[in-house]
Amino acid sequence: MIDDLRDRLARAQRATGEAGIDAILVSPGPDLRYLTGYDAKPLERLTCLVVPADGDPSLVVPRLERPAALASPVGGLDLAVIPWDETDDPYALAATRIPSGATVVAVDNHMWAEKVLAFRTAMAAVEQRLANPVIGPLRLRKTPDEVAELRRAGAAIDSVHANMSEWLRPGRTELEVGNDIADAIVAAGHAQTDFVIVGSGPNAASPHHELSDRVIQPGEPVVVDIGGSLASGYCSDSTRTYIAGGEPPEDFVAYYAVLQSAQATQCDHVRPGVSAESVDAIGRTIIEEAGYGDAFFHRTGHGIGLETHEEPYIVVGNTLTLETGMAFSVEPGIYLDGRHGARIEDIVVVTDEGVERLNNSRRDLTILPG
Repeated sequence: MIDDLRDRLARAQRATGEAGIDAILVSPGPDLRYLTGYDAKPLERLTCLVVPADGDPSLVVPRLERPAALASPVGGLDLAVIPWDETDDPYALAATRIPSGATVVAVDNHMWAEKVLAFRTAMAAVEQRLANPVIGPLRLRKTPDEVAELRRAGAAIDSVHANMSEWLRPGRTELEVGNDIADAIVAAGHAQTDFVIVGSGPNAASPHHELSDRVIQPGEPVVVDIGGSLASGYCSDSTRTYIAGGEPPEDFVAYYAVLQSAQATQCDHVRPGVSAESVDAIGRTIIEEAGYGDAFFHRTGHGIGLETHEEPYIVVGNTLTLETGMAFSVEPGIYLDGRHGARIEDIVVVTDEGVERLNNSRRDLTILPG
């Protein structure tokens, strides 16, 4: 782990110089965790990793947070941990760790606006940019160890879907079902539950529906989109659509078959050398030709790793060429407003040979006991 983090910092430093940037500033969030292994709390007090293009990286922390920083993998890195006291100006202190004569400094994309503006005051003569052009490409291609964590997360969320009949039944509310699923996500091996969507009947036509007090009825389609994070920070995310007892609507059965074909075709299309947008297009064409084009109105997928949503985004206009190690969701949907909807979502990773699906629970139309 420590060797991996040292390598990430070294690569970030090289990429910083190659981008014509003098230093990057990284606050608590996924970028800091990726580079140092430190899952720092985002607080009003400044914690900031300073990575100069030339010179030694350092971590500026509030004095009361220094023990936590050193207890994290940061303690095993060759990294100066510089504390600041309550009456200090931490932004001015961080600025002293930037090479003298610096003209361009980049801040991580998750940095709070108040901190970005405070750095602008502390370094008035320096141009600010976003650090994603430096850090993003590093995080985009997962290492075998990262893929192993995503695979473990995928197996854990699959086990929750496999036991859906324990909770999803007619007569229960979406909220009741969702609360049980949230507990099951942690019991399956996640450190925390990140989200639970249970959309029944007409609510299934709302892709990001929140849990509600609506009572699930027999024969209704129910979209269940769930995910959590492992202790390592790597995420799961998988959607299946169920029938909660009874017989499904005929029109639903017809378009679910279209959706299943589109999603399978998209997954099979994934390989090194194809574009991100081509994965979207090949499935969208199948759905459009079946007459449901207007009912598929979101992108096909998003990258996943230390965040549930990160690059690459699988959407028209993204000409990015897929490479080994890129991991993302493939999740087309069909939504008939006011009636019902369906979505099938797997996390996949690009391999040298093609693609590996990290979710392997049933994708066919599953009718649960009433």
